[in-house]
Amino acid sequence: MLYMGIDIGKNHHEAGIITGEGKHLGQSLRFANDAAGYAKLLGFIETKRPSEEPLTIGMEATGHYWLALYSFLFEKAYDVCVINPIQSDSLRNFHIRQTKTDSVDSFLIAEVLRFGQYEPTLLADEDIIALRNLARFREGMVDTCSDYKRQVVAVLDQVFPEYEKLFSDVFGESSKVFLKTYGTPDQCLQVNTKTLSTLLKKASRGRFGTAKAQELKSAASASCGVRIANETFAFQLQLLIQQIEFTEKQIDQIEERIAKQLEKVNSVVTTIPGVGPAIGAIIIGEIGDISRFSNPKKLVAFAGIDPTVMQSGSFSGSHNRLSKRGSPFLRRAIWMAAVVASRNDPVFKAFYEKKRGEGKSHGTAIGAVARKLTYTIFAVLTANKPYEIRVT
Repeated sequence: MLYMGIDIGKNHHEAGIITGEGKHLGQSLRFANDAAGYAKLLGFIETKRPSEEPLTIGMEATGHYWLALYSFLFEKAYDVCVINPIQSDSLRNFHIRQTKTDSVDSFLIAEVLRFGQYEPTLLADEDIIALRNLARFREGMVDTCSDYKRQVVAVLDQVFPEYEKLFSDVFGESSKVFLKTYGTPDQCLQVNTKTLSTLLKKASRGRFGTAKAQELKSAASASCGVRIANETFAFQLQLLIQQIEFTEKQIDQIEERIAKQLEKVNSVVTTIPGVGPAIGAIIIGEIGDISRFSNPKKLVAFAGIDPTVMQSGSFSGSHNRLSKRGSPFLRRAIWMAAVVASRNDPVFKAFYEKKRGEGKSHGTAIGAVARKLTYTIFAVLTANKPYEIRVT
């Protein structure tokens, strides 16, 4: 039996082969992450494996750089395992010198395969991969939009610090229309009340009118904001609001795609408290096949919402934090779902209030809800049946 470990990189990979007894078959091979490099790898395998001896290939799940090579080798009918880098790190720590080079790492990965002390990362089917990519793309766009909003707030803090008290939502439709048209105090004072009132009435569908226009002009006249370089501040606000509106439209388009993709997957995940289409897409996309987790504790660990254990001798830590190992996307989605569930679902709300009654902080109580919710996710996806409230 032969084992080949591949250390994954962005532009180049490194492959090393060992026997079942742990003997290195020559030096490792460095090859490019392109078609020519893949052909070079096949030649390397043929040279080291002339007798068609069984070969298992392993690589770490490093970012997204492993996926193309995995697909290539899978199509060539090789036995390929994708392992969690944490598992190969554990073996690396046993080496006294703890040398880290591409060549050494490739043989270490092969050793992980030889010892069999690993759990392979199973690739999901095409629909799940598409859902995961859409969900991650949406998360990135939401973060981008949030960054634009932070920039708007930073500008307003300088030029119109009183503004946040004028609208319940600074980024509501009426507020956005105002900001990109008359966002600075000077601009607001220059426009007549009737014109401003008409703008607000149209944007708010009749909610706002003359009274709000007068309130804005009054606040603008008494504003203590910066009065210099107003044209620049106004220009910044205009472009930032336009970027926010454009990004929000794109997020809407992504969410439409996610909803259609969820229908194809036909998952019951959205029946779980706190889980809508966007969060459901992240959960399904990150988990993939639920059967790869033999029990809910492993799913909790994969999400990184299991508490770390701090213990030494007679000391035992009482303020343990989340391990935060595993998928950050899944952890964030479950945490957000836990916040919603703790407010709206009777079972999870009661559980949250129980933890608070025990003296737990809000964050600790939500963490407990998140772990309980993960157990629910495991049960619902394993049974593939909608969530039902159980009255005890």
